[in-house]
Amino acid sequence: MAETEPKSVAPELLEWPKKDKRRLLHAVYRVGDLERTIKFYTEALGMKLLRQRDIPEEKYSNAFLGFGPEETNFVVELTYNYGVTSYDIGTGFGHLAIATPDVYKLVENIRAKGGNVTREPGPRPPTPEPLCQIMLRVGDLDKSISFYERALGLKLLRRIERPEYKYTIAILGYAEEDKTTILELTYNYGVTEYTKGNAYAQIAVGTDDVYKSAEVVDLVTKELGGKITRQPGPIPGLNTKITSFLDPDGWKTVLVDNEDFLKELQ
Repeated sequence: MAETEPKSVAPELLEWPKKDKRRLLHAVYRVGDLERTIKFYTEALGMKLLRQRDIPEEKYSNAFLGFGPEETNFVVELTYNYGVTSYDIGTGFGHLAIATPDVYKLVENIRAKGGNVTREPGPRPPTPEPLCQIMLRVGDLDKSISFYERALGLKLLRRIERPEYKYTIAILGYAEEDKTTILELTYNYGVTEYTKGNAYAQIAVGTDDVYKSAEVVDLVTKELGGKITRQPGPIPGLNTKITSFLDPDGWKTVLVDNEDFLKELQ
């Protein structure tokens, strides 16, 4: 009986992400000048500074910016590490997407505030969450889709083939695109590895049980790759319970206890 027990427990455990109350909370990006970046994100992109904190004992400061409160909206966390003024973007991180009523006007404002426009504006479907998408490049799209479905409980909303441009993308989320922020995974034909750089850090996802969620991730990583980088438990000083892991491509996700997260915002 003891030998068959793990097999009977695993299927039930793997159902947990689908039952859990999950939401994409924020993406973390490291910057070399926090105040300058806050100024650009607020003045050029129209975001609001939601909160800012300095952690001198850990030698970093961070700021949370978005278009709505963290209790309900996806936001970006900008992190400044003392003394570090520049970072390598790498080739794997794609972008954060912002939906706006007038993309042409926004681009003009970005240019006026010193931003570099890498692609001219064009039409996009509307979304209720302005900070609507985070894009990461992956080396094996099918494996990545399976990983995020099973480890995080995300749903594959659609898959788009673009053979004329030699890439395929998968859109995943906890609700439909017109209702939530989504994760876009991009596979470029023949490219199996990317440099991660050290600017983009991670995405944070809320969960009702970091311990059970870590058990699920452990099972999935043993089959598909990746690894847990931080065992579940409270962060010293904050007492917010988290666990973190890498996907098969090395992209990091942090699972954050929902109740602790709300307490952190108070």
